[in-house]
Amino acid sequence: MFNKKTIEDIDVKNKKVLVRVDYNVPLDSELNVTDDIRIRLSLPTINYLIKNNSKVILMSHLGRPKGKAEDKFRLDPAAKRLEQLTGKKVKKFDQIYSLEIKEYVDTEMDYGEIIMLENLRFDPGEKANSNEFSKSLASLADIYVDDAFGAAHRIHASVTGVTKYLPSVAGFLMKKEIEVLTSLLESPERPFLTILGGSKVSDKIKVIKNLLGKVDSLILGGGMTYTFLKAQGYEVGKSICEDDQTGFAKEMLTLAKKNNVNLVLPIDIVVAKEFDGDAEKKLVSVQSMPVDWMGMDIGDKSVELFKKEILGARTIFWNGPVGVFEWDSFSNGTRSIAYAIAGSPAVTVAGGGDTLAALKKYNLSPKFSHVSSGGGAAIELLEGKELPGVISLLDK
Repeated sequence: MFNKKTIEDIDVKNKKVLVRVDYNVPLDSELNVTDDIRIRLSLPTINYLIKNNSKVILMSHLGRPKGKAEDKFRLDPAAKRLEQLTGKKVKKFDQIYSLEIKEYVDTEMDYGEIIMLENLRFDPGEKANSNEFSKSLASLADIYVDDAFGAAHRIHASVTGVTKYLPSVAGFLMKKEIEVLTSLLESPERPFLTILGGSKVSDKIKVIKNLLGKVDSLILGGGMTYTFLKAQGYEVGKSICEDDQTGFAKEMLTLAKKNNVNLVLPIDIVVAKEFDGDAEKKLVSVQSMPVDWMGMDIGDKSVELFKKEILGARTIFWNGPVGVFEWDSFSNGTRSIAYAIAGSPAVTVAGGGDTLAALKKYNLSPKFSHVSSGGGAAIELLEGKELPGVISLLDK
């Protein structure tokens, strides 16, 4: 249950509303948006505000600028795409805050109009959670709406700072994300299966530990596999492996048994001579990894083993590919898993940037019950953490 006030619990009619969105979208070399899903996900909140005759002031970050303006990180492409999606003019400013912007909002801006501020991370005050920067942003509006779940784990000025100066509520996307992801931990239909991939065990330590007290089965794939295999005494060759995490892997294998969780690892691996999409490859069992080769994907027997777990589950959470899916030579495992989950009658939830990229590649996002817009925030929530961007909103 979501215990914070939302956009529907506060009077936004004829108000100036500052909205934190997540328009950290991929751009091509011509600075065109190549994936607009995050912009589309913000539309219910924006349309609700327009319907209620609000002045809509959007703010977002894009990329990783070093606290100063960089043309390649400007939000003009996002504003252009939003115009196309809403059919409404979006006035984009080249500054984040200025007296001119404030005067425009107060005196010239029409109710029902949308404006967009420049990339928040052009100002070092954003990441520093500066009070001065927070106050400047807050001075533009009467109400703050946070609809950027992807940034909810950040203690930044636009996420937590402004909440000290304005009545602050959640947008529709924020509410949905929290409700879906917390339901996985609190009331999943069982059996509950989680599939974790990605390259590093160290990135997933806390979520693995927390989930081993929640799930019925846990599948591990991707680069983190080899740390677990090494912890069991297997040769892993030149595969990515965090030797300093083998102790944790052993601890998790023991905890899984203690909690009666079926922890599933690959039983065969597609290995390559080098890290290259065109490298020589072959299929080997986990017992016979060549010392001078590296693991790049799960093998056919592992695919069938994982699919069997997927078939028996009633709730599935997937975060992280199980191989180097960006190269066709090593994409079979991730593609097979993606299609198996998409075809499952279970409640299916996916999160994480690489996972979303895989779903886009195979055009499977519509087949999932929920695709989370925030990888880092989703993982922290599943670690059992409270998100700063949620904590700071008004309680119901």
